[in-house]
Amino acid sequence: MSDYSQILYERRGPVTLITINRPERMNAIGPVVSRELVDAWARFRDDDEQFVAVLTGAGPDAFCAGADLKAAIAAADPDSDEEPLMEWSPEEIEAHNRGERDGILGPSRWTDIYKPIIAAVNGVAYAGGLEWACFADIRIADENASFGVTCRRWNIGLGDGGTQRLPRLVGMGRAMELIITGRVIDAREAERIGLVNEVTPRGGCVDRALQLAEQIAALPQPAIYTDKEAAVRGFGRPLNEGLQIEAQCFNRLLQTPEMAEGLRQFVERDHPDRAAGAESVTPGLVRSRQKG
Repeated sequence: MSDYSQILYERRGPVTLITINRPERMNAIGPVVSRELVDAWARFRDDDEQFVAVLTGAGPDAFCAGADLKAAIAAADPDSDEEPLMEWSPEEIEAHNRGERDGILGPSRWTDIYKPIIAAVNGVAYAGGLEWACFADIRIADENASFGVTCRRWNIGLGDGGTQRLPRLVGMGRAMELIITGRVIDAREAERIGLVNEVTPRGGCVDRALQLAEQIAALPQPAIYTDKEAAVRGFGRPLNEGLQIEAQCFNRLLQTPEMAEGLRQFVERDHPDRAAGAESVTPGLVRSRQKG
């Protein structure tokens, strides 16, 4: 699928910008968006020329308001003009139980994208939209952004990773408060509890996320991928198991020509960051000065 009707997919050098493009419905995710997101994220994951992805929503008001509830009830409404969001067979439900199919809102249940992902939260991130924000590794939020498990008031559960990713980001106590109460928090509180990494002036999060993505894309990529994989796969496991995963990922990296080239650049001072008296060429990154 190369042409999308409800998302935008833009390649900006080595950075991919994915935009949920339904501002008239607060970027809520229906069946079309869900299918297009599956295709888009697989396309990014498998493209060796794309290093970092930024996810955002179209318009000034919403990152994503979650599932399109009109589409969600369409399967039970014979008069609905909407395509149903969920119309699963018993076999598909069992596959979902086993973790063998995509989520309701696209691939937000995937755990095997080891390239960096940044969410540019430009407005409301509610229910499934909060789950998509949690899917990212880094979250940059406009000052007008807000976050909440607002589906709580409609007796709708989190089905796309929220109950698992949110506690990993903010801790079980804060996550359980948000999940149980459905309380909406603003960008500053989200930053304070560790859900958001940085708050920007209104309208600034996409530019800031793209700037950060370009800085990350300028770095050598293989070690970023293996370190992210080790962190994701090892999180929550006993320390000895996590260390085994880290060793496996690191030892894979040892076999790559990129690591050999990085060692050569360091030893031979064949890199701008190793030139005598030079400042780091990557803004925001601290270069440690070493003798020799």
